[in-house]
Amino acid sequence: MGKFGKRALVKGRVQGVWYRGSTQKKAKELGVTGWAKNLADGRVEVLMCGEAAALAELESWLHEGPPMARVESVAVTDEPWQAFDSFTTG
Repeated sequence: MGKFGKRALVKGRVQGVWYRGSTQKKAKELGVTGWAKNLADGRVEVLMCGEAAALAELESWLHEGPPMARVESVAVTDEPWQAFDSFTTG
């Protein structure tokens, strides 16, 4: 099994609703590393690195998010794998 990277841009009501913290919790459960951060335009950017199956599960979860979130769209692109120690929020 290889390691892969993906970048997601999540649009909708995803700031101020515990989206990044919930993404961090889910990523840790799946063994995915990387980060999630708020963007000035209201989106959340997520960089995730790990095994393909774990990334697919986290990507699927990003479309739902936590209960207070209202996800309109998730745009995902492939990225080179990067070595992170954990999954952080910023």
